[in-house]
Amino acid sequence: MLVVMQPAATAADIERVCEEITRQGFKPLPMPGEVRTAIGLLGDDSKADWSYIEALPGVASVLIVQKPYRQASREWKPETTIVEIAPGVRFGGPEIAIVAGPCSVESEEQIVTSARAVRAAGATALRGGAFKPRSSPYAFQGLGKQGLELLALARRETGLAIVTEAMDEHGADLVAEYADCIQIGARNMQNYSLLRHVGRLGKPVMLKRGMAATINDLLLSAEYILAEGNPNVILCERGVRTFDSATRNLFDLTAIPVVQKLSHLPIVADPSHGTGLRDKVTPMARAAVAAGADGVLVEVHPQPDKALSDGAQSLYPEQFAQLVQQLRPIAEAIGRSLAPTPGTAPVDVR
Repeated sequence: MLVVMQPAATAADIERVCEEITRQGFKPLPMPGEVRTAIGLLGDDSKADWSYIEALPGVASVLIVQKPYRQASREWKPETTIVEIAPGVRFGGPEIAIVAGPCSVESEEQIVTSARAVRAAGATALRGGAFKPRSSPYAFQGLGKQGLELLALARRETGLAIVTEAMDEHGADLVAEYADCIQIGARNMQNYSLLRHVGRLGKPVMLKRGMAATINDLLLSAEYILAEGNPNVILCERGVRTFDSATRNLFDLTAIPVVQKLSHLPIVADPSHGTGLRDKVTPMARAAVAAGADGVLVEVHPQPDKALSDGAQSLYPEQFAQLVQQLRPIAEAIGRSLAPTPGTAPVDVR
């Protein structure tokens, strides 16, 4: 349920509504807007006496949110949420953020070299896994805390914000300490205890769609984070599994405009995991920007043939530089632009 206040409602009117919501056993969530304030009611609102609330002074209307993912829906918040993970690094606005880097952090030389290369090409943030969930227990699992320390070093060297994955609650605490954005991978999209935990940490979260998850599933998972009081959630389309083995996954471009219609949360695209094939990453990244993605995640490695994970889908630095140049006119064609790298002026593409 959403209580919409009149534009002239006073602070006392808003407080009175919050008190009544609390009295009925629910949690109020005031959301000030440019013109008026809305107050969300958290809990099983089927038991709320909405007619009494509607009659309170300053109340314009009471809206019943139909979607099961309440706070993630556009019914709850019509305007798009802009999530800032570091100063000037935003998702959801007119600028499209590019997050690039290797699948996993392997060494100081590898991650710093990667960071410098993607920054020079135009990336806004650096990705790289310190904790790696792998299908085989014998595959490279990441460097753990050492990997996070190396990511922090790369940030000091380049100024790039850091996006990296957490696999469990302890790992999330470490990631929150070192990184700018906590990534929740596809395998953990429905790990609800982890989602609640990162929600309580208050750090921006990038939530990837599960390998067999519907869009409804994705938005309900986002709701777990929002329900803990963390509004800074970025969704990520990274492909779903199908019967076809021609590519690693089916990269669902349709999910981008569908999510943007249903939810106010920004959504980014990961064509690297979405296809699993280096030669398919560039065309799918171009298509994702054309479809309206608020950002793109691309795996880039200085030597993909020697990568300890996902080398087959990692671009060479020169390929990534070409991709960024190709994305600029596509962004311009839909009235947007690529976000500038830290410490640089925006590129004038006119």
